[in-house]
Amino acid sequence: MRCRMNSRLFFILHSACCILPWLASPAWAHPLRRFFELDRVNAQLQGRVLDFTRNHGRDNRIWSPALQQKRDLYVYLPPGFDPCKQYPLALWLHGTAQDEFSFLHDVILRLDQAMSSGRLPPLILAAPDGSIRGKDCLLNPSSFFLNSEAGRFEDFLMIDVWNFVAGNFPIRPERDAHAILGVSLGGAAAFNKAIKYPTYFRHVVGLFPPLNLRWQDCHGHYRAPFDPCCWGWRTDFVHRRTVLARFYGIPIHLRKILNPLYSRRNPETLPAIIRNNPIEMLDLYDVQPGQFEMFVAYSGKDQFNIAAQVESFLFVARQRGLEVNVAYDPQGRHNRRTAERLLPDIIDWLAPRLAPYAP
Repeated sequence: MRCRMNSRLFFILHSACCILPWLASPAWAHPLRRFFELDRVNAQLQGRVLDFTRNHGRDNRIWSPALQQKRDLYVYLPPGFDPCKQYPLALWLHGTAQDEFSFLHDVILRLDQAMSSGRLPPLILAAPDGSIRGKDCLLNPSSFFLNSEAGRFEDFLMIDVWNFVAGNFPIRPERDAHAILGVSLGGAAAFNKAIKYPTYFRHVVGLFPPLNLRWQDCHGHYRAPFDPCCWGWRTDFVHRRTVLARFYGIPIHLRKILNPLYSRRNPETLPAIIRNNPIEMLDLYDVQPGQFEMFVAYSGKDQFNIAAQVESFLFVARQRGLEVNVAYDPQGRHNRRTAERLLPDIIDWLAPRLAPYAP
């Protein structure tokens, strides 16, 4: 049987491109270091990362009919991979100001160690590039993996990437064997895709996920903590000067997130945000108890006030009888250090859910 294996100003601008990601690291800034990073990482792994990018000297990107361009993708194969066996599948979605390279540089080593030690069952992971221009920079925000004015990124993920992985690697077909995980805006995208595509995914994980994109309190304040007795809904997406966070004194405005996706005067902006807002999708898609296994990891001092978004989502979910498992770091922030503290909880939650489908 044939098996499938198919100057100051410069410093400020430069800093603005790298401080936002939760896993910000120096590697992104050095093309030469990127060139050698795959070999360096693979030398430390028990499994292996396959390169479908142009990050390492050759253009191995996959073609995306949805975007009408080549796009980057990493695929990880677990320790002891046997192409004649079938494996669970997980998709990893990066956050804004990142691209697929964050998976290679900051994520896969810990997951590989978990598999090598038996803490996590062997699974195949795919990490696509959802950045709008294919660069991990604050000036190039995330697509949210949505179809929008920026491009058909949802179709890229759910048709092009999915078909490529399913057609070239031995993954289990059952939705119970599939998980989708994301960090920051990628976490919102993970919940969005799981709810939209319930035949694809059973398990969904968000790390610092903005799950209520219209959060504000009853006085119209975005930075306020969640209070079920003082809760409002943002309806004005024309004026986008709201400061979502500050990193080293540099403000991150709402327009940085929304402008590439929805133009200010587009009358469809608010309806589109409502349709794709995870908290509102619970009702729009009539999510039922037991339909999904959901896990959220977040922190109490998140610079983006993700805690209020998550807690409002949890409030609505519990009203619907939905169980959402939670890991919470009360002193944590929207950064790499906190993510590293929360990742073991994610692994421990995910492992028993995928173990029955591991070879």
